[in-house]
Amino acid sequence: MPVVSNTSPILNLAIVGQLDLLRQQFGQIQIPPAVLDELKIAEGRPGSQLIQTAVATGWIQAQPVNNQSLVHLLRQTLDGGEAEAIALALELHADRILLDERDGRKVAKSLGLQVTGVLGVLLRAKESGELPSLQPVMDELTQNAGFRIAPELLAKVLEA
Repeated sequence: MPVVSNTSPILNLAIVGQLDLLRQQFGQIQIPPAVLDELKIAEGRPGSQLIQTAVATGWIQAQPVNNQSLVHLLRQTLDGGEAEAIALALELHADRILLDERDGRKVAKSLGLQVTGVLGVLLRAKESGELPSLQPVMDELTQNAGFRIAPELLAKVLEA
């Protein structure tokens, strides 16, 4: 079953050199056109080369969203990437959607989607031994990728 991602999990993991964790955990990732646009892979930003390679080799695939009425409805409260990612996940009957933003996660869950974010991916990688330690990656995420996490949640994640 497919896995759909919003921009944040792909971009943040690429910036810290951990994009391959998505391929290892989920195989192939589907993204809607708005997410591909938001990734701005042609602009040479941090992480762009890793994302370009993932798209070129086909394990990240852009796929159009058919239900534009749903996208329009979701755009009333979410950004374009989140709206399209949720609509695509519903269309594909996705096993999981990768989202980090609180509002998007809340909407996706209310529609019956299984949601995982960057922290969930990192915790799975730690548990499986793919990632020896969370602290250096968390430090890099907050310092280099501008990833925001509540101090209490960070403490819980590092404790786990």
